[in-house]
Amino acid sequence: MIPRLRPLYLLAFGLLLLAGCRKPAPEAEQPIQTQTVASPEEGGAVSRDPVATPAATPAAPVAAPPAKKAPDWSPLELASGQAWIDCGLDYRQGDGEPVSAPDRETLRHLLEPCREGDVVRLRYRGRIASDFTTLVERVTRVADSLGIGSRVLDLDSTGGQVEDAIRAGDWIGGNRWTIWVREDSVCHSACVFVLAGGDSRRLTGRVGIHRIIRLSSTATSRTELNAELQAVYATVREYLERNGASPLLADVMKTVPNRSLRLLTGDELRMYGLDGNNAAQDDLDRVRLLDKCGDDFMRRRDAWVRAFDERCRVQDRVYALNACGLELRRDFGFPDDDCPAESPLAEFNELPDALGEVPQPEAAKAGDEPLPTVGTTAGEGASAAAPSAEQGGG
Repeated sequence: MIPRLRPLYLLAFGLLLLAGCRKPAPEAEQPIQTQTVASPEEGGAVSRDPVATPAATPAAPVAAPPAKKAPDWSPLELASGQAWIDCGLDYRQGDGEPVSAPDRETLRHLLEPCREGDVVRLRYRGRIASDFTTLVERVTRVADSLGIGSRVLDLDSTGGQVEDAIRAGDWIGGNRWTIWVREDSVCHSACVFVLAGGDSRRLTGRVGIHRIIRLSSTATSRTELNAELQAVYATVREYLERNGASPLLADVMKTVPNRSLRLLTGDELRMYGLDGNNAAQDDLDRVRLLDKCGDDFMRRRDAWVRAFDERCRVQDRVYALNACGLELRRDFGFPDDDCPAESPLAEFNELPDALGEVPQPEAAKAGDEPLPTVGTTAGEGASAAAPSAEQGGG
């Protein structure tokens, strides 16, 4: 090699070494989606109930799940929203009969036809408040009296009262409800606490969060107001944890101003335990189902869940999610002959053709890999929640 060229080669070699040692550029993170809300008090996450602050008691308040109470059938006006009762699960055909007055006789009349299909769908559009909680309780009681085992809450809400959402969520969690937030709907602010209570959640509409607003406060300083909010958030974290959702969601809520709304991605919804099967209910069911339905049932059930996450979450319509899951049921031998009510998507057991013709899931088209068999694993779905047709306030 010509001596005077040697330094040039050494310099080039050194530059190549430096380039190889550089850390790769980090992948761009998915941007956080936010939107502005006009009046958070109209929906939002509003706390009104009295709370015990550290000044009053040394222990943080813990909200225990409510005990079964005597039914209250006093006259009720549904002032916070609108409700419909339907005995079908294809919402493309409509939402059923409007609930003008949720008294016992009216609800019994509306739910009576639902006995044949063993499923009732309650569509609710409006704020989360005490009348919503009472409505869900009453529909549950009438469904129980008629022997209707499957209940679907088809929800569209921009939020409301935190304490009422927690009461509704605890009731829902104790009475086997599936919750939908479909593509023409939203679930914002306090609504996410209702979502946490569902046994299973099917989400294609937008789910958003922000800070809790403390109204009817007795605080006269920032310190006192902060103490009240800390007590409320302690209650929220305990509620989320007992219902299988992540208590970290409460901390994320604190970071979002109440006149903004952070829209959660599909990955975040699953990370915080708000989408798919409820983890707490899944744990509760596992021992019972192993004893009642056997090991083979549980293996097939777990494999169906993995296959559903892999194949069906690409769908951006709730009816298409359900149709994809029903197709998978046949591949895994569901509904099970001995345990039909415990099988996936049991709400469709008496209505197997309820959805008619629906688009085939993209992942099931010709040329794709075959479905996982019992005992194999499948990757996690990565689709984000689809944009909603309605943009609700916070």
